[in-house]
Amino acid sequence: MKKRIALVTGGYSGEAEISYKSAVTVEDNVDKEKFEVYLIDITTDGWYYKDIAGNKLIVDKNDFSLLINDTRITFDAVLMCIHGNPGEDGKLQGYFDMLQIPYTSCNAATSAITFNKRYTVAVAAFSGIKVSNSVLLIKNRFSNPEEVINNLRFPVFVKPNNGGSSIGMSKVNSASEELGAAIDKAFLEDDQVLIEEFIEGRELTIGVFRNKGKIITLPITEIISKKDFFDYEAKYLGKSEEITPAKVEESIAEKIRNAAAKIYAVFNCSGVVRIDFIYNEKAGEPFMLEINTVPGQSAASIVPQQVKAMGWTLKEFYSALIEEVLPA
Repeated sequence: MKKRIALVTGGYSGEAEISYKSAVTVEDNVDKEKFEVYLIDITTDGWYYKDIAGNKLIVDKNDFSLLINDTRITFDAVLMCIHGNPGEDGKLQGYFDMLQIPYTSCNAATSAITFNKRYTVAVAAFSGIKVSNSVLLIKNRFSNPEEVINNLRFPVFVKPNNGGSSIGMSKVNSASEELGAAIDKAFLEDDQVLIEEFIEGRELTIGVFRNKGKIITLPITEIISKKDFFDYEAKYLGKSEEITPAKVEESIAEKIRNAAAKIYAVFNCSGVVRIDFIYNEKAGEPFMLEINTVPGQSAASIVPQQVKAMGWTLKEFYSALIEEVLPA
């Protein structure tokens, strides 16, 4: 009998647009001979499943079930495809934990920590992972940003502390009027703003997942942005060049793979995550930027590129992610 899988998409943030694109790729490539897939749209207006006739059926949040033709549909596992709130910050994970429904992403605690960029770099630094120097601004709890960041070297990146897809992110080259504007822009997306030092080097990113209990690193991608940095346009509107597999010396690649596997283990990650690094030639070390616990799966996304470069099909990959969480 086929396992019933809920493919959840949408979300409550500006990243919902990316979630829908990811869900198209995932739904098209899930093995329908093994799994019966139900696309669940989670929105601020409600949680819905659209049947073949186009009717929107409401999800019963009491047990995360559907009533279709007088038949109660429950799920064996959830395939997580929501970027941002509430699928990447631990909220849905906590809900599914209470219902004892397995899911293909990090657990609630890991998701909550990694969604908060400041907490992420703090835990990583404590574990010996190289990270950039940074400070955190909390809305209405600071008087003068110049005083708060006087120990940082410019240029700096100003970004919402919670969230992804580089929404609300700016690069600031000096402590001038542009700093205030960048902080205001980031505060439009979040009540906490992270300001971190720019690290010069090559931007490298790598997917990591667990298969049959073993941590596996995917081929590395190098990102060469056509803009000043890897912002939303560079990520999703074709303003960057992504080279997979990256053309890096094996000694550098090994450092990236080792750091990524260590981070995956330290944060007790599950499912597939994508970890972003800057490799600084002077230090001869990779510096971790952030951990994406629900990385993009759209046709333009990096993880699908890396899966193909590894020699797997997306069908094999998504089957492996689902089978990893199903009870033996």
